Amino acid sequence: MSSRATGSQSQEARAFIGSFTSAGGRGVVTAAVDPKTGALTALGATDAVADPSYLALSADGRLLYAVSETEEGAAAAFDLADALPRPLGEPVPVGGSSPTHLALAAGHLVTANYGSGSVTVLPLRTDGTPDAASGVLHHRGSGPDTDRQQGPHAHQVLPDPSGRWVLSVDLGTDSVRVCALGTGTGALTVHAEAALRPGTGPRHLAFHPTGAYAYVVNELTPTVTVCRWEAATGTLTPLSEAPLLPEETAERSYASEGVVAHDGRFLWVANRGHDSISVLELTDGGAGAVLRTTVPCGGHWPRDLALDPTGSRLYAANERSGDVTWFDVDPASGVPSRSGSIEAPAASCVVFG
Repeated sequence: MSSRATGSQSQEARAFIGSFTSAGGRGVVTAAVDPKTGALTALGATDAVADPSYLALSADGRLLYAVSETEEGAAAAFDLADALPRPLGEPVPVGGSSPTHLALAAGHLVTANYGSGSVTVLPLRTDGTPDAASGVLHHRGSGPDTDRQQGPHAHQVLPDPSGRWVLSVDLGTDSVRVCALGTGTGALTVHAEAALRPGTGPRHLAFHPTGAYAYVVNELTPTVTVCRWEAATGTLTPLSEAPLLPEETAERSYASEGVVAHDGRFLWVANRGHDSISVLELTDGGAGAVLRTTVPCGGHWPRDLALDPTGSRLYAANERSGDVTWFDVDPASGVPSRSGSIEAPAASCVVFG
């Protein structure tokens, strides 16, 4: 385990890059963010947690949470008061294997465990650190892709904009589960399950700023499913699918992450294999999506895509080329233009603090 810092540590704006230590990554990398250009400058890294592939910030920005995407599966918290994140205690087991995503919901930390096809709830102590799991919800089902959908694979979990529901996106069962979180018991119960087209392999979901629509990024087919979201009833209804790549695209591609513009006009999706960013225009107030173009992601195998707090720049974590590339977004067309990159071996996630 090591923690190292280099260069200036007085920058106000910071970004945190998750990476796979098992593939040569540095763990959680801290970078300064230039407010004028969006350029990242590495300040240092900590490998206190194995394979911290996905990160999330507390609402007040004081703590950083990470999954440990290992067979045993764990979640960890870091204090952000110092120049580099400082681990707060030992990682807490999640009771599931290979957690790929986590989110904060109603005073709890929730993880999506891809390997075991489950979702875990970890209550948060008064200091914000995760306690032992209060519940594990096991998904059931499978899909037609015998290589990837032999069983459930929960890939993402997140609260809806109203804060009333927790949604779990499952690649293995071609569905999204809408769950209620018992704040007293710390248990998740399934309220409803939205079925998507068999074989699409839903991976991640992003909400429209109005909260009325959601966009499910499908990994096994190069599409995004547009859904209506009704918070009052906890109902997710698929409306249509839109392609992520031009019809003439020959190579196999696996979409990873979708990001919605702050004004709700565009959706950007990262594509691994095709190594691109799709630019979709959201029409009819968010009820429709139309592919306008694709641009190179600046590297190879973009596992994550993030929008900076200003909404004017996109950052792609290119896992296999080992870099994070940033883009300036044209506000009229939504088309990103490459602006720069930083070395980040086995990069998997970018969040801003």
